[in-house]
Amino acid sequence: MKKIKVLVVDDSPVYRALLTEMINSDPDLEVIAAAEDPFHARELIKIHNPDVLTLDIEMPKMNGVQFLKNLMRLRPMPVVMISTLTQHGAEATLAALEYGAVDYFPKPSVDSTGEVASDKKQIIEKIKMAAGANVGANTAAPAPKQLAVKTHTHIELIAIGASTGGTEAVNTVLSALPANMPPIVITQHISAMFSRSFAERLNGNSDIQVKELSSDRAPLVNGCAYLAPGDKHLVVVRRGQHLYCQLDDRPAVNRHKPSVDVMFDAVAETVGKNAIGVILTGMGQDGAQGMLRMKQQGAKTIAQDEASSVVWGMPRVATELGAALSIVDLQQVAGQICHYLSPDS
Repeated sequence: MKKIKVLVVDDSPVYRALLTEMINSDPDLEVIAAAEDPFHARELIKIHNPDVLTLDIEMPKMNGVQFLKNLMRLRPMPVVMISTLTQHGAEATLAALEYGAVDYFPKPSVDSTGEVASDKKQIIEKIKMAAGANVGANTAAPAPKQLAVKTHTHIELIAIGASTGGTEAVNTVLSALPANMPPIVITQHISAMFSRSFAERLNGNSDIQVKELSSDRAPLVNGCAYLAPGDKHLVVVRRGQHLYCQLDDRPAVNRHKPSVDVMFDAVAETVGKNAIGVILTGMGQDGAQGMLRMKQQGAKTIAQDEASSVVWGMPRVATELGAALSIVDLQQVAGQICHYLSPDS
């Protein structure tokens, strides 16, 4: 089997060496070259034609986000960003995902042996996933025009789950929805450092008011969306006639915290047939079983299709389980939500 060819781009000789060692430790991967800046990287891409690029954000001469923007316009390819866990790093990483990066991983540790082993596993997994990703899926089509909804009498809640490629997929869906929506809860697999910036980005692009769930519990209000923070599950509970979303600190489920399955299970139990469940692009299977439970309770369920998904993992498993009533292109997800809101759907 042919090895996946990786080009490492980082201005630090220490990190170039560390990443090269980590990546080459896997028999399916090979670092074919390493570049110290985007200009060097550009030449090496022409020579070696890599399958995947790892790209540092903070570099001299040209930062990684600007280089990525140019690269995706001229020669689209799978790129995994190397991000610092800072506020600036969060904003830059989200911008990189918007421009077409498949995923990101935090700058690996050079100090702790335990952290290095954990980092190595994550880096290898993300590079392999990127090699098979549908590059440009999020940027291929124009954003849909905003829809209108006259009435939604029976739906109390919309729940959206996503992972790899999901930051832009969720943005595409929310930006097409009108303000008069039922409450929306969102679980996106994302670092805790990034979730607030992600919520702010969604809020700025949508007529819906989007906020990270930061307190232990919040009443669910029409026209508002609530994002799980990057280190806690989000669940939905009912108190009297009112729905609330609240944080849940149980261990990771399907290796994820927050987990889409945890959220969907709570929605299935609490809201039942008066909910809509949406599963978008992402690696793995988190959310598929939970969506099946939602459907079994009578909820309307939507999965993103393969052609428009960056990684058709979670929606694929949901589809194979028979959990999705509708399987649609990303550009049609918002319209399908609005269709299910009509009283006769």
